[in-house]
Amino acid sequence: MRTFRLATYNIHKARGLDGRTRVERIARVLEKIEPDIVALQEVVNHEGRSIEEHQASFLAERLGHCFAIGQTRQHRGGVYGNVMLSRWEFELIRQIDLTVPGREERGVLRTDIRIGHQLVHVFNVHLGTAHRERRKQAIRFMDVDLLRAVDISGPRIVLGDFNDWTHGLVTRTLSTEFHFSDLAAHLPRTRDYLAILPLLHLDHIYCDHHLTIAGAQFQRDRLSLVASDHLPLVADPESKSEARLSLLDRPSSKAIQRSARPRTSA
Repeated sequence: MRTFRLATYNIHKARGLDGRTRVERIARVLEKIEPDIVALQEVVNHEGRSIEEHQASFLAERLGHCFAIGQTRQHRGGVYGNVMLSRWEFELIRQIDLTVPGREERGVLRTDIRIGHQLVHVFNVHLGTAHRERRKQAIRFMDVDLLRAVDISGPRIVLGDFNDWTHGLVTRTLSTEFHFSDLAAHLPRTRDYLAILPLLHLDHIYCDHHLTIAGAQFQRDRLSLVASDHLPLVADPESKSEARLSLLDRPSSKAIQRSARPRTSA
């Protein structure tokens, strides 16, 4: 597997720091990054309106990617939640509920993507803002329908907005229990929120031991500083075991809608 490009980006419903909602700005930020796979959080999708109001479809069309939606709740008649964009089609889409009673609905969107001959399991995460809430969600990661699922056969990537600025149980669970590697060692600076004056490190990309990171950075320029309250985090992982596999045959996929409805584990 050659190096491929990942990004995670909380787009804040495409509402920028200037108070304007402009999904077209988000598209331009992503076009500069040129990612193969993108995990988005806080995405709003309205059917039957202008294409810009179905943000997943609009962004996928601009990038020439497929998209998958993991709904966490309704938002003014639309679907709100996490979205995956991928240059390659999805072999599996699954939404896992992470909601803690009494708190805002949260979830993980799992998508399985075949890159060359390697199946990669990507988990798009948006965790809660309360410390106790995240502790319960960290424990939930251990369940057999999540990171320990029996149908996981390839490298796992967990990325998104963790809201874990204290480096608590979520961070320890991923780095210790699963031997995942965070990208902090690859970043000259780790703070990404608020975008224009970063004070906190909320967005992370964790890769398990099958993958190595060739490079990582926050996309920080004039456009990304105003497009959302978060900066995009970008990484270039590659497989240790399949470094020779070719990814030259990249399909020019049109936007293909796939959705995963939230469910509660038994």
